[in-house]
Amino acid sequence: MSRFLALGDSYTIGEGVTDQERWPNHLVDLLRSRGLAVTDLHIIARTAWTTDELSDAIDAEHPKGPYDLVTLLIGVNDQYRSRPVPPFAAEFEVLLKRAKKLASNKPARTIAISIPDWGATPYAEGRDRALIAREVEAYNASARELAAKHDVTWVDVTEISREMVRDPTLVAIDGLHPTGAMYRRWAERILPAAISALKR
Repeated sequence: MSRFLALGDSYTIGEGVTDQERWPNHLVDLLRSRGLAVTDLHIIARTAWTTDELSDAIDAEHPKGPYDLVTLLIGVNDQYRSRPVPPFAAEFEVLLKRAKKLASNKPARTIAISIPDWGATPYAEGRDRALIAREVEAYNASARELAAKHDVTWVDVTEISREMVRDPTLVAIDGLHPTGAMYRRWAERILPAAISALKR
């Protein structure tokens, strides 16, 4: 019996989709279909949260570990608010350490997920999409380096997210967030790392 904690922002709480269409819920379904019993999914996430706001929320909620799997997907709102990469990186590293601690200090049970590229959505129409992509890549490069430093598995969903620019069925009605179909693709990308984490 495994416990799963998903930490994040609107992408993790599933803004604009049903609970079952969130990627953590898709991931639980995929894990169960492979005989891995996930009995408890706990999500700490809210639309528009930055790294420091997520950290404050963890303080307020006091999640009770240990968890068998902890995921962290955060940073798009830091980028949207034009925060420099170094302050983001400092906050992200704090969150990585907290995620590991909640996973019994086992980095193998912790997964960091890349920031999607919201510049590929209709919401970005009229904005500098190339600049958004470069900034997202800079944030992701820093986060990926920190994940490696802490032996945490890194999973990239950024390239998948860019499919939204070509396929409107992958974009929710708000023109910004993914649909359940896109979240399902993310869950499928995360699945191998999650299986590895739970089997260790």
